[in-house]
Amino acid sequence: MDKKIVKTTLGGVELYIETGRIARQAGGSVLLTYGETVLLATAVAKQEAKDDQDFFPLTVDYTEKMYAAGRIPGNFFKREGRPSTDETLITRLTDRPLRPLFADGFFNDVHITITVLSYDGVNSPEGVTVLAASAALSISPIPFNGPCAGVIVGLVDGKFVVNPSLEQSERSKLKLSMAGTKDAITMVEAGSDFLTEDQMLEALKVGHDAIIALCSFQDDLVKVAGKEKWNITLKQIDSEFWSVIDKEFTDKMVKAFRVSGKLEKYKAIDDVKEAIAQFAVEKYGQEWESSHKFDIANAFSKLESREFRKMIVNDKLRADGRKLEEIREIDCEINVLPRVHGSALFTRGETQSLGTVTLGAGKDEVMVDGLNTMYKKKFFLHYNFPSFSVNEVGGRPGPGRREVGHGALAERALSYTMPSQEIFPYVVRIVSDILESNGSSSMASVCSGSLALMQAGVPIKTPIAGIAMGLIKEENDYVVLTDIAGLEDHLGDMDFKVAGGTNGITALQMDIKIIGVTFDIMTKALEQAKKARLQILDKMCGTIAETSEMSKYAPRIESILIPEDKVGELIGPGGKNIRRIVEETGAIIDIEDGGIVKIFSNNGDSMEAAKAEVMSIIREPEVGATYHGTIMRVVDFGLFVELFKGKEGLLHVSKVSDEFIKNLASVYSVGDKITVVLEKIDEKGRLNLKRG
Repeated sequence: MDKKIVKTTLGGVELYIETGRIARQAGGSVLLTYGETVLLATAVAKQEAKDDQDFFPLTVDYTEKMYAAGRIPGNFFKREGRPSTDETLITRLTDRPLRPLFADGFFNDVHITITVLSYDGVNSPEGVTVLAASAALSISPIPFNGPCAGVIVGLVDGKFVVNPSLEQSERSKLKLSMAGTKDAITMVEAGSDFLTEDQMLEALKVGHDAIIALCSFQDDLVKVAGKEKWNITLKQIDSEFWSVIDKEFTDKMVKAFRVSGKLEKYKAIDDVKEAIAQFAVEKYGQEWESSHKFDIANAFSKLESREFRKMIVNDKLRADGRKLEEIREIDCEINVLPRVHGSALFTRGETQSLGTVTLGAGKDEVMVDGLNTMYKKKFFLHYNFPSFSVNEVGGRPGPGRREVGHGALAERALSYTMPSQEIFPYVVRIVSDILESNGSSSMASVCSGSLALMQAGVPIKTPIAGIAMGLIKEENDYVVLTDIAGLEDHLGDMDFKVAGGTNGITALQMDIKIIGVTFDIMTKALEQAKKARLQILDKMCGTIAETSEMSKYAPRIESILIPEDKVGELIGPGGKNIRRIVEETGAIIDIEDGGIVKIFSNNGDSMEAAKAEVMSIIREPEVGATYHGTIMRVVDFGLFVELFKGKEGLLHVSKVSDEFIKNLASVYSVGDKITVVLEKIDEKGRLNLKRG
């Protein structure tokens, strides 16, 4: 074994990376230890690309072993299964900053695997996954234009903290996951409690300073453990063929971009693509065309990209005719579905989201089982992207990584405006169904979700809107685009999504296709995004400005706070009491920590009956109070009277009447009503009564 170790600190915690002891057959492998959190990252690749390969097949897998936290998986099989939502999101966070750092024309299969082997419950593996992956790539023979690194930035007690601990994260007003190189930022994913644009920029600068140090740290690792890089010939377009295509089809491509309407424009562009393929057959023959599909496809892509970018940077003209900072036409509708608890249709240009809200009880909570203790989510958003929304056939069942990521972004954006459980004790589910798409469907989901929440009667703190910004960068010249459409996302350099209210940002996400973006670009993008966000909020508030009354079809929840020592009595032996109340009243009852009892029902009578049952169980008798009780037993020495359910007292024979009664049974019967006063409670807890 030839073990090599380099050490540093991150956020005040010791961090070291070793290689040469574990997973030695992988092209690159590192064991990263951060506190007592340990990750194994490996990078393997094929030394040659497939002959017909025309894209970069990068695969990133992030896996959390439950044994890392001393836990056994909670599923039926008791073993790790399909990736959890959190694993999927961290996989995306790791993939996105790595992908732009491979050279154009590099089409070899690359597979990066990151496995959490130990978790100390303090130092999150999420904060070091990009670092681990980059380190494995950097020491491997795989060509990689790194290093890069990633960190998490929090805002705890008014101070920015790099890679906050679990306890600090729970108090943080910001969770900013970011990645970058020494020179620029390559990925951003954030949720914040209405931070301003200036605060967000300051957080990014704090994070980037830490990233620069981690990149230098990896340089030290490469010096002692780096392998010689493969000499790869990057796949390039045949220069002679490109010259011909450039001359013959530039004007046709320019005209295609001037066609109005998404589908019409796409058809015009596809016509150019087909014409290039047909031209290749006619000029060079069928055999040449069959063996040069890469050149044909990439000549089209190069021409499409170049003319699109020239049109924006040089002519300041967008594909749909808008100005650089102009938002597409917006239409908002609410209450579009009669029986759902809340619904809204948000349309921006040719992107349309149907947002629906469903209110539920405790049984509807989502159970989240990960490295930390299992917990319940009371607010969640699901995003669906059916193929018909882009006029395509087919599609796979179930959400993929993209759908999970878009849903998480929209959920994060809206989570900061949700009321507390004390104010609104419901489980809330939002569904965004994308019915049309031409860019920025996740931000449309934020808008439709916000509208639907208000229409459903959820007392949110403030409306939330989202906007996607784009970037076209040519050497030192660049243009930031507001409200990018699908083509601008596809052929542009950046997708920068910002969501929030009038008073600040709640979510941020940035993906790029270039090496990185500068702070000047990010500052301009945030400024334009704020201006656009406020315009959208004006439009939304013109449709619904305040939270509506709850739908008559929505369930009702009432919370009752009972003494904690009464919880066991309410539940009863083996849950006997609580089951009886549910069966008799039809209501659902949830008991939470602190003695909070939530009663959930679609029926007013059911709600009142359940409340009465709960109150009768927890009710305490009061000395001196008068009760209209019921005789439960008649004995020689008196009457046992039920004051209320579960509470009986003795009315002694001497206090039943001023007159002598020889036989109580001849005067009183079980079930008779009688008015009594609680005279005292003796030292054994027995209730002594007198006539009232």
